[in-house]
Amino acid sequence: MKVARLTLSDRASAGIYEDRSGPEIERVFSEAESGPIEWLRIVMPDERPEIEALLRRLADEEKCDLILTTGGTGPSPRDFTPEATRAVLERELPGFGEIMRVQSFAKVPTAILSRSTAGTRGTSLIVNLPGNPKAIGECLPLLIPAIREALRHLRE
Repeated sequence: MKVARLTLSDRASAGIYEDRSGPEIERVFSEAESGPIEWLRIVMPDERPEIEALLRRLADEEKCDLILTTGGTGPSPRDFTPEATRAVLERELPGFGEIMRVQSFAKVPTAILSRSTAGTRGTSLIVNLPGNPKAIGECLPLLIPAIREALRHLRE
């Protein structure tokens, strides 16, 4: 399986702080999957045109089965991940974002500010995850069954 993990953060891409969300995605997902995973690891700033171009390249040219993003899903003026994702999707799967908000809201009432979404482009599944490593650890395991099922359908 070929999986891209994208950390979308101006500060992490500038080296102001260490990317902890991307490695957390990799840790959680790798623990849940028994087969071999080829990881593409990318950290980039919150720039909508560049995010859209990268998502298209990862799906269309790199043929990633799964693209997991972290960061850029809040209400800040520099948070563009959901808009960039929707611009490249062929089919949106809003249930991914809905279940993450429900899960997170039980612990942090401000989780309703998240705008995470998911969907498909070609045979790739794209999922926007929270930017917080702790939230990734709480949300990603809930999504694994649906990710597996979506990938199975995309391979048919």
